[in-house]
Amino acid sequence: MLHASGVRTGRFTSPHLIDRWDCVTIDQQPAQESAFQQAEDLMMRRNESEAIGASKFELLTATAFELFAREKIEMGVVEVGLGGRLDATNAMQHKAVTVISKIGLDHQSFLGDTIERITREKAGIMRPGVPCVLDRSNSPAVHRVVEDYAREIGTDVVLSSTDSAFLDDLPQKDYEPHQWQNLACAYTAFHLAYTKSESPLHRLAAAVQDMQWPGRLQTLDIRGITGRQEPVLLDGAHNAQSAEVLRRYVDGRLRKEAGKVTWILAASQGKELDDVIKPLIHPGDCVTAVQFGPVDGMPWVQATPPQDILAVAAASGVADGQMHNSGADTSDAMRWATAVAAGGPIVIAGSLYLVSDVLRLLRDAEQVQARYWPNKSTHP
Repeated sequence: MLHASGVRTGRFTSPHLIDRWDCVTIDQQPAQESAFQQAEDLMMRRNESEAIGASKFELLTATAFELFAREKIEMGVVEVGLGGRLDATNAMQHKAVTVISKIGLDHQSFLGDTIERITREKAGIMRPGVPCVLDRSNSPAVHRVVEDYAREIGTDVVLSSTDSAFLDDLPQKDYEPHQWQNLACAYTAFHLAYTKSESPLHRLAAAVQDMQWPGRLQTLDIRGITGRQEPVLLDGAHNAQSAEVLRRYVDGRLRKEAGKVTWILAASQGKELDDVIKPLIHPGDCVTAVQFGPVDGMPWVQATPPQDILAVAAASGVADGQMHNSGADTSDAMRWATAVAAGGPIVIAGSLYLVSDVLRLLRDAEQVQARYWPNKSTHP
């Protein structure tokens, strides 16, 4: 919405999707590799010369902010890495608006084991006098913690709202409930942050309708890897909250006709597998587990062994003959799933790092095809 309104905008999200530098975008285009590496080298030299001892994520955040400064952005959209209060991104001094979206249990070992404790960590991004947009669909406990902290520091909480002529023009039936809730947060924050005198409302509907977010209910063509003609669903659901959203989508749109779903699953170590996997799987489903590869720039991220995921699948009623261990071979997982699905629905989920591996494989397959068959495309 900012970009469509003519605001020069930078975005920083983590983890990256395919290449390390795509975590930073300028006007919706991934940062150039050379520019990213120049900024990163500068941050690393400064870290060493001043003996700062910054962590990998702190260096990544500093690199993003350095790129924003070089590109002279007018507005930055910055996603926290973990929590908020102690997150590296919270070093920002000039905030126009803060946003707290739907909160669920995640990263409990770092943020606390209750919704209230996690919410307090998230609320740490708030600043005196800077409005905070709160997703109104959050639980009463989340509302209480956020509103109490807002009073404590002296700022206002603005509940996300779809009360807008702009949103009236969008067909709500085309959006999943969580997508509409996120849109309400985004629009409310945009309304508070956009300060130009010109009204951009006539540009926003097209910008929202054209929006595609990789790895979130994304439909993929995997013919270039497996020869499968039917599309597959790719979603980075990796906690109980996002797994429940994915379950509703799959059960309502894919399982309703096919019955059986074939899953390709991975997970990061430390995740509560029961909370993520059990809501997704039905007895009679097929499951292959895979271990995602090393994450560039994030050596602390480790994959869960596939056998641990399959143990949860077995406990959910999946028969031995309907499970497969793909080890660290994502291509093998996709080929096995294609064979056993026999045209039925395939869903890839459990980790954004698995999303990265899949998207990278598809890109490599396209590049090979373009090299040898330049007049054909795996994505017509």
